[in-house]
Amino acid sequence: QVQLVESGGGLVQAGGSLRLSCVASRRASTSAMGWFRQAPGKEREFVGAIRWSGGTTYYTDSLKGRFTISRDNAKNTAYLQMNSLKPEDTAVYYCAAGWVATANSYGMDYWGKGTLVTVSS
Repeated sequence: QVQLVESGGGLVQAGGSLRLSCVASRRASTSAMGWFRQAPGKEREFVGAIRWSGGTTYYTDSLKGRFTISRDNAKNTAYLQMNSLKPEDTAVYYCAAGWVATANSYGMDYWGKGTLVTVSS
C-alpha cells in the first residue's frame, strides 16, 4: 500500500503562483507520479505526470508552459509548480501514483485525498 498526502493548496490571486507537494509513504512498485484536478461539475482532468526514474514528464497540452512537475526521489516527493494561475484553474488537485506511458496512456493505483486550489480574480 502507498499513502499519498498532498499539501500546498490555498487561495491565490489570478496571475500568482503556487507549488503543490505530494509525499508518498513509499514508491513501492509504482514508476510515476501523476497530478490531476477536478473542478465542481467537471470531470477529473489529467494535469501531468513524472517518472521516478529519469524524470520524464508528460503534460496535458493546454497546461504546458504554466505548470511544471518535478520530483525528489530521496524524499519520495513530487511537486506541481503552477504559474500564471487563472480562475479556471480552481479545482481540487490530486496526486496519484502508478505508471505513465504518454499523456494519454497511464494507470494510477493510489490516490491522495486532494488539496483545494482557489484562484480569485
